[in-house]
Parts: sequence; structure tokens; C-alpha cells
Amino acid sequence: MEILDGLVAWFNDPAQWAGPAGIPARLGEHVYYSLLALVLSALIAVPIGLLTGHTGVGGFLTASLANLARALPTIGVLFLIVLAAGIGLVPVITALVALAVPPILVNTHEGVRSVEPGLRDAAAGMGMRGREVLLRLEVPVAMPLILIGMRTAAVQVVATATIAAYVGVGGLGRYIVDGQARQDLSMILGGSALVVLLAVATTLVFAGLRRVLVAPGLRAEAAPAR
Repeated sequence: MEILDGLVAWFNDPAQWAGPAGIPARLGEHVYYSLLALVLSALIAVPIGLLTGHTGVGGFLTASLANLARALPTIGVLFLIVLAAGIGLVPVITALVALAVPPILVNTHEGVRSVEPGLRDAAAGMGMRGREVLLRLEVPVAMPLILIGMRTAAVQVVATATIAAYVGVGGLGRYIVDGQARQDLSMILGGSALVVLLAVATTLVFAGLRRVLVAPGLRAEAAPAR
């Protein structure tokens, strides 16, 4: 109960809701880092996944590279980039992009490859060319898997963006790092709770996107991200 009382008191402290170190400011920083990393990852991974999925060329290599990148420790990548480029936002975003690209890339590729050949033949019989088949058939059919990959990446990025605090950048991780330095358990738990709530909110956002972007007939649960 003491821990819970301390956590409630930390959230109820007006000082936590004002200034550059307040919850709104730290939350805004965290969302910005996460969103920037996710957008950059999607710009890299989605076109490659669509291309390899549509053509069938380079799929094995793409999956192998994505799985290799997934095996890299994010914090290790961060500190290597810091050694090379210095402290700042660039190392953080680079490390987060390395984390987010694999699930988006693999799911996009697999989503396009999972389209039934009969549907492709029917589209070709209607006079659709390669690009039209991709955009009007394969992308809509693959959208459930693409969104699962995006959701997986987004939740991972939100949870991992706390590493920004270790190289002097802001975000919700500052509460965890500063709380450890001050031995303030309430601050650590408060920062952790905010990250969990943001991850839950991210999941809900993608649930809403799924209802908007996925055709009703394709809303059956797709395979999980690999």
C-alpha cells in the first residue's frame, strides 16, 4: 500500500504536470520520438516489402536481413551509434528504426505473398497491369498483416523509446533514469506506468485503424507478426 500511495501522490503532485520536465512535456517528447521512428521505418520497410512480395524476388534475403536486424540489441546499437555520431536524437531514432523495420518488412512481404494466385489471375484477366494488381488487389488483401506488423513495431518502439534518456534526450524514460539516480521508487513506477498506458493507447489506435482501413470481409484475425 505504501508503494501505491507514493505512486498516487506522485501523480497528484501539481509539479508533475507543469514545466519542461512535467508529464505533458515528457509525454509529447516520447510520442514524437516514437512517431518519427515509426514513420521512418514504414517509409523504409513497406516499399521494400511490397516490392519483394509482389515480384517474389529477394524474399529470402529480405526475411534473413530482417531477422538479423531483429536479433541486434537495441541498447547496444544505440551506444555504438553514440560512439560514432555523438549524443543526440539521431542515435536514438536510428536504434528505434532498426528495431521497428523487421516486423513491418516481414509482415508486408508475407501479406502480399499470401494473396491467392487465383485472385491475381482474375485481376490480370480484368486487364489490370502489375502496378494496378499491387495497389488495387494485393495491398488491400495484405492490409491486415501490414497493420499487425505496424502495431507490433509501434508497441516495441513506444516501450523501447525510454532508452532516449540514457543519452541525454527526453521522453518518459527520464522519469525512470532520474528515479534510479535519486532512488525515488514513485518516480520510477510513475514513468513505467505512463509507458504502459501509452503502449495500450497505441494498440487501441491500431484497432481503430484496422476498422477503417481493412475491408469487413478481411477482418478475421490474421497471423501474428514474425
